[in-house]
Amino acid sequence: MKTRENIRNIAIIAHVDHGKTTLVDALLKQNGIFRTNEVVQDRVMDSNDLERERGITILAKNTAVNYQGVKINIIDTPGHADFGGEVERILSMVDGVILLVDAVEGCMPQTRYVLKKALSLNKKPIVVINKVDKGGDLDKTMDSVIELFIELGANDDQLDFKTVYASARQGWATNDLSKPTTDMSDLLKTVIEEIPAPVGDFEGGLQTLICNVDYDEYVGRIGVGKIIRGSVKDMQAVSVCHTNGTVSNSKIGKLYQFEGLKRVEVESATVGDIIAISGIPDINIGETVCSLDCAEALPFVAIDEPTISMMFMVNNSPFAGKEGKFVTSRHLRARLYREIETNVSMRVEDTDSADTFKVFGRGELHLSILIEEMRREGYEFQVSRPKVIFKEINGKTHEPMEDLVVEVPTEYVGAVMSKLGERRGELVSMDADDRGGTKLTFKIPSRCLIGYRNEMLTDTKGFGTMASVFAGYEPYKGDIKERNRGSLVCFEAGVTTQYGLFNAQERSTLFVGPGLKVYEGMIVGVNSRDEDLVVNVCKVKHLTNNRASGSDDALKLVPPTIMSLEQCMEFIADDELLELTPTSIRLRKKILSKDLRMKEWAKNRK
Repeated sequence: MKTRENIRNIAIIAHVDHGKTTLVDALLKQNGIFRTNEVVQDRVMDSNDLERERGITILAKNTAVNYQGVKINIIDTPGHADFGGEVERILSMVDGVILLVDAVEGCMPQTRYVLKKALSLNKKPIVVINKVDKGGDLDKTMDSVIELFIELGANDDQLDFKTVYASARQGWATNDLSKPTTDMSDLLKTVIEEIPAPVGDFEGGLQTLICNVDYDEYVGRIGVGKIIRGSVKDMQAVSVCHTNGTVSNSKIGKLYQFEGLKRVEVESATVGDIIAISGIPDINIGETVCSLDCAEALPFVAIDEPTISMMFMVNNSPFAGKEGKFVTSRHLRARLYREIETNVSMRVEDTDSADTFKVFGRGELHLSILIEEMRREGYEFQVSRPKVIFKEINGKTHEPMEDLVVEVPTEYVGAVMSKLGERRGELVSMDADDRGGTKLTFKIPSRCLIGYRNEMLTDTKGFGTMASVFAGYEPYKGDIKERNRGSLVCFEAGVTTQYGLFNAQERSTLFVGPGLKVYEGMIVGVNSRDEDLVVNVCKVKHLTNNRASGSDDALKLVPPTIMSLEQCMEFIADDELLELTPTSIRLRKKILSKDLRMKEWAKNRK
């Protein structure tokens, strides 16, 4: 076994919006990756349109920088727990992690979640306190980091971590705040000194574990992984150990390594290199590429189970097929099964109906990103309300639980605690900060969080923030009251009028404005009471010969409430669906006809 000193493999892990991608930006810019006259956008690693719009990292991505003759492979990982499946498999490619913590916010739920995975895999950590230019109590932040390490069972070597202070946006990092710097060299030196170099058998048969799959329209599927043993050359004949236990022979087409943001073709690679392989058409995550004479599969990290499910179904509304490009069950099925090839923490099941598929994911955001991607690709379909997945353990029903952190201005603490108490939330801790805010930590069932984000923003006048992470299964906590306001349901198909909407807005909040095409059973607003209300928003004012002063003045409408995709997913009840097309998001009842809905209600009542 030899050590390869000229390479280091690290992953950057952090909570959402703590500055991972901005830190990678600074490292790339300072290491000559871009030409001096090249125009570079911020958060250059967030290449996906959705990532740039939402300001979050969804997909793990590889890059590399060279510093003092050492190649440092860096993997930018997602910070949101819903994309934890991306993080779990990526950790098997690296030898250490940079834990990024916001100097002001301190340790957050996702920090705990990903760090726990890294420590259990015995990865060496470096702690970077980011955004120190914003202020914050650095001693308190450091204490919370040390407490977190101890709580998660870090060993002595992991507890003896090095700390670097940084401002990723300003592009500097230092080991000592009393010695200011102007670049990131202190962080890179710390990585080379602290992160172990890859160790392996350079002469043995090839072993490469595939941890990620990419796709190129010219060369097809590309497997990304780290060489654990031996070496590899382009055009080499190899064996592929599949996850189902079978072994097949194949041939590597092209071999790539990462340089900056590009994949660069290379002729060979050896132990410790992170490589990309093309030419193996059916390569999948978790499979091992070996030499022909030594086909030994490597164990793949276990991915946590999904906790939430939704029904995806073919659109059967009166407007079906008018806006989408892919509308059939064949299109829908092919797209969903294509997704699970690269999204390891998602599952898809066929149902009794050929038009309906059950999709399992980590959380609402995990599934909403898939829905949004499908809409943009031209798919038209419907989804049901998200439901949590219950488990039977020792004859008792168990449900998924979440660790929830809510940060709110102190005057709104009572409203938040009251609402979460009704939703079976248990208060774990309550800490005031020096900015007039309070940090509340709860343990709460996952199902009780569905639909809460909107309520929290309303209760806190938009100042509250919340983040949650899966905390395991616990016995069922009992029933909770569902949505306490009914829907405003359209009476007939037609075009909405100002007159019809004016009469409806007195008793509701509207989701639609005038001049919009609607159909019977479509939801056009939320009622002020807890039962559904059927309204005629297409009603036209009949003309007469009589005129009265004042009564014919222009009717004033309140602007409609436009809800985002996640808000719509949280809003719908069990008897409602979300209709999604490339240009529209509509809410509707499962049963469109009022008469049939009443018959169904009467039948269920019996």
